[in-house]
Amino acid sequence: MNDPVRPDPDELLAAIQRDEAANKRGRLKVFLGMCPGVGKTYAMLETARRELANGRDVVIGLVETHGRKETAALVAGIPEIPRMTAEYRGMQLKEFDLDAALARKPSVLLVDELAHTNVPGVRHQKRFHDVLELLQAGIDVYSTLNVQHIESRADAVRQITEAAIHETVPDTLLADAELELVDLPPEELRTRLAEGKVYVAERAATAGSNFFRPGNLSALRELALRFCAEHVGQDVREYRREQGIVDPWKSGQRLLVAVSSSPTSASLVRWACRLAGELKSPWVAVYVEQPRATGAEEQKQLADNLALARQLGAEVITTTDEELLEGILRVAREQNVTQLVVGKPLGWRSLDLLRGGSFLNRLIRASGNIDVHIVRAESLSQTRFARAPIAVPHIVASDGVWCAAVVSSITLLGLLVKHWTGYQSIALLYLMGVALLGLVTRRGAVLVAAMVSAGLWNFLFVPPIFTLSISNTHDWILFMTLLLVGVVVGQLTARMRAQQMAERTREQRATALYLLTRDMAEATDFPQLLAVIVSQFGEVFRARVAVSLPSTEEAGKVTPYFAGSWTLPDKELGVASWSLQNGEAAGAGTDTLSSSERLHLPLLAGKRAVGVISLRFAPDTHLNLAEKSLLDAFVRQAALVLDRQRLQDFDRQARLLTESERLRKTLLNSVSHELRTPLSAITTIASGLRDAGPLNAAQDQLAHELEEASARLNRLVRNLLDLSRLRAGHLHARLDWHDLRDLIQSSWQTVGRGDRTHPFTVTIPHGFPPVKLDAVLTEQILVNLLSNAVAHTPAGTPIKVSARAEGSTLTLEVADQGPGIEDGERERLFDHFQRGASARAGGVGLGLAIVRGFAEAQGGTASVLGRQGGGAIFRIELPLAKMPSVPEDKE
Repeated sequence: MNDPVRPDPDELLAAIQRDEAANKRGRLKVFLGMCPGVGKTYAMLETARRELANGRDVVIGLVETHGRKETAALVAGIPEIPRMTAEYRGMQLKEFDLDAALARKPSVLLVDELAHTNVPGVRHQKRFHDVLELLQAGIDVYSTLNVQHIESRADAVRQITEAAIHETVPDTLLADAELELVDLPPEELRTRLAEGKVYVAERAATAGSNFFRPGNLSALRELALRFCAEHVGQDVREYRREQGIVDPWKSGQRLLVAVSSSPTSASLVRWACRLAGELKSPWVAVYVEQPRATGAEEQKQLADNLALARQLGAEVITTTDEELLEGILRVAREQNVTQLVVGKPLGWRSLDLLRGGSFLNRLIRASGNIDVHIVRAESLSQTRFARAPIAVPHIVASDGVWCAAVVSSITLLGLLVKHWTGYQSIALLYLMGVALLGLVTRRGAVLVAAMVSAGLWNFLFVPPIFTLSISNTHDWILFMTLLLVGVVVGQLTARMRAQQMAERTREQRATALYLLTRDMAEATDFPQLLAVIVSQFGEVFRARVAVSLPSTEEAGKVTPYFAGSWTLPDKELGVASWSLQNGEAAGAGTDTLSSSERLHLPLLAGKRAVGVISLRFAPDTHLNLAEKSLLDAFVRQAALVLDRQRLQDFDRQARLLTESERLRKTLLNSVSHELRTPLSAITTIASGLRDAGPLNAAQDQLAHELEEASARLNRLVRNLLDLSRLRAGHLHARLDWHDLRDLIQSSWQTVGRGDRTHPFTVTIPHGFPPVKLDAVLTEQILVNLLSNAVAHTPAGTPIKVSARAEGSTLTLEVADQGPGIEDGERERLFDHFQRGASARAGGVGLGLAIVRGFAEAQGGTASVLGRQGGGAIFRIELPLAKMPSVPEDKE
């Protein structure tokens, strides 16, 4: 019997390892609030100033004051790491400099807004990834967080406030963090909002009638308080476990309901759920697995009961113990449970007397400070009650042979020596034989051997022989001792074998998980990881395995991995797609799409499914509870590793793209500037040839081609330089009033010295006023569009430029009658170095990228449309400024 007072050595070892890891890592302190404006940053800075006064090296990594004077005043006097400049869409943004913080390595670093998303191109996608690297380096970090940004609370906040939550941090990040709740009554917060201390006046009015409604704030406040209470409760449980404290501390209510394979357990689970809801407390559903065989029907009923508990919000725990009572109380003490819920037994069992009373009596006596609720299951008269069968000892053939051999040998030996030793000594020989059988046989064989030995000793050796009567008191004592020893030895044998089987099962599970994690850790890419998953799942669960990944072509669909051990048919692919979309298990053995013959399990990393694993078991194969638990652990581990590999590949690709972009930018800059000098020389030479004197037809043609080639190359160099300016963010529009017709005509003259092979028309309303725009940028837009039209449309087809004013928008359109552009290519053509599939040879695909960049620099947009009858229409939309009024002359 396990001593409940003795701490679990595995838990003590885990606690020691956690302490050692914590000593090496930095500590994270999070100032948690129910919403913006409660004073999280202010509280963080106040704490930082106290730490600084105590002599600690406190440095600001990043603090957002949001223009609040009180907060900005606290920043003064605290050393600060300069922010780095990151470029994003032509803008220069200030971001947290992680490398500078690691090089500075202060004792405490302040990093505001833990859930913030970093600018693309920096090392980590999220700010909490930066914080994890700082903690790994041994730096203590102070940060701030709102409750809506906690992953497990985001859905609840979205339901309450109807506001989308885009940035979240995982709950695991906060598991070892110190939380400090920054609380403020809702009315006081609304007063701060009205005074402009949270948002500016215009935004504050909108926020006060939407997100900051009194009901919303009260609900958010409750969420924040509950999260902190649960976090503190976990700390209390860990402390009690480390200190070996057995009796629960009633610092908060926590329920436990005992679940079995009985159909009546479902009503117990519902009752416990209602009680937990009334008490507003967390609750646990526990199943204690005992060393006895269970049928497929019992396993299914048990799985349904545990699934119901999990669905109703319970934390489901399964454990193994020989004694149900000890298993329940052990888990209750580990979880700091204050109230137990168990079912009322039906009938009375005579064997309870041998166990020291009924289960309920023993539970009440052993529960100590834990309150016990005894609940009668609902509708028992209409429910088929499946009482756990009494374990009947059984004997296998090998045990029967051993039993017969030992008992027969002792009987023959006794018949030979009874004249010298006496019949009472022979009872000791039988006793020794029964004890020896306990080492090599099962309980059933030992019990049979004890009863047969006692009967033979009585019948053959106890006077009067050949009868079953016993007249001597000493003989009665020996007879009963022989039977009792057989029962005790058999029971001890069964217990030892059960422990051995349980230990072997746990060892197999641990070994399987170890092999899976080891092989996945050694894998270096996705194909190796998927191969390990297919191999390990198939070997451990004796099933054929198929892995499907999210399709890159169609959202919500899956693409089967080619190296699985079986191929998914179309029907199973549909089930796998459903599992991926909904993040739930589907197929055989589940309540969803149960007509499917295969089991499909989503690989969930947080709330995102990174794939689906599909298992094809042999006919009539049913997983027991232990195997289902192991399968769940396998699925979770595989999902985490696949997600980690996906992030690593994404990070590696991002680094490669960043480096490639930097190299390409440097190359373009250097080549563009180096080409300008020889281009100027070529253009001058071409002009000089014409000025030197009359040329014959062949020379004139060569000079013309030289001028055209230099003009084309000059446009390319200019586009490359413009691209560099766009990417560097050095392009700024210089707006002024210009005549649009003149700009269009000037642009057409620039294209091929006024192309004569394409009829050119301009449609502008009569009396169209001057417009305010950047003439250089707009002319370059038109030149690129007209050049594309000339180059990619057949000779003789017209080119039309039109302009119109629509409200506050100026719309410019360049229409041609060329081959047109496919719908799928229209947006792609505005990317750098992209050309249409039907484009003629020549060009590098920069013109349209320059067009969009110059349009956006003036606050406009660029797009391409199809044209009825063939061709394309390139549309530029620019803001249209109001023409200033001209004062009248007064004479």
